[in-house]
Amino acid sequence: MRAALQSEIGQDKLEVVDDMEAVGFGPGKVRIRVRATGLCHSDLSAMSGVLPQPAPFVPGHEGSGVITDVGDGVTGHAIGDRVLVCWLPPCGHCPSCRRGQGHLCLEAFGNVATPNFKRAAGDVFGFAGTGTFSEEMVVPAACAIPIPDDLPFDIAALIGCGVTTGLGAAVNTARVEAGSCVAVIGCGGVGISVIQGAKVQGAAQIIAVDPVESRREAALRFGATEAVAPEEFADARHRITAGEGFDYVFEVVGKSATVQKAYEMTRRGGSVVVVGAGALDDDFRINMFSLFFDEKKILPSMYGGGDVLRSYERTISLWRAGRIDLANLITHRVSLAEVNDALDQMRTGVALRTCIEL
Repeated sequence: MRAALQSEIGQDKLEVVDDMEAVGFGPGKVRIRVRATGLCHSDLSAMSGVLPQPAPFVPGHEGSGVITDVGDGVTGHAIGDRVLVCWLPPCGHCPSCRRGQGHLCLEAFGNVATPNFKRAAGDVFGFAGTGTFSEEMVVPAACAIPIPDDLPFDIAALIGCGVTTGLGAAVNTARVEAGSCVAVIGCGGVGISVIQGAKVQGAAQIIAVDPVESRREAALRFGATEAVAPEEFADARHRITAGEGFDYVFEVVGKSATVQKAYEMTRRGGSVVVVGAGALDDDFRINMFSLFFDEKKILPSMYGGGDVLRSYERTISLWRAGRIDLANLITHRVSLAEVNDALDQMRTGVALRTCIEL
């Protein structure tokens, strides 16, 4: 089958090969024919080494498709089922899951060190234990989440990570209060989903902050009340909050510098919500007096910060009701052969979200 391959960490380009084989099928596993996958900034971070990932590997972790085979012992799945790929499924029995924090479950991370594919040259890993930039993949049954027939594959793929992460940051982690004032730093696909989540929660003002004009324009279409470039952010704070700061500031970039800016722009007693995935060696520092005296809450949000399966259901319900717009998040569509064009679009910030159709 065909797949996109990253041979070494640090490569700018992917190689599309046609001799990849999905491995590991057996008890407790399902085989999926991938129909669509989204390109997430986390894929770029894994390729560059910001996020740890063994190589060689097949990128991609938000996908959807059809089950073509079911291993022994698997219940609740059947050949022909339409599914989305959950790269971090809750196991249900670890301490995190028992506390109701399935999004912090570590059991699935054991899949990261197990090869998902192979070629004649040797084993190949899948990013985050999946590897959706491939025509076929084998994953634990818990990673295959059934989806309704009316949910298109491209939208289902985005729900598998980016949309769930952004909506969940506003709804689960921050629990944005109605009438509040929100700022979102970084308005790619995840940032736009944060904006939509804040809108659903009833935020009165939502300020989008991004250096790319096309993304600022998109943020306004998806519910932001104002969009500014980073150099205009301080002025916006003074105009909108009389200098006090925003109730919630979401950092959707994954850099300590932008977390620092988010902290500065948050009012005393407000919440800084860290959504972007950053590097191990990029430290955020805050002085102890400010931490105590200003009582600003720093809230990291991993995978939407809540019950992932419940978050999927909620997202689908909001989409059906027309409360959120997912179809127009996809601003770039490519085939697997055009994956490097998609990477260039992501790096330049031209596309909000790219759908790779397989």
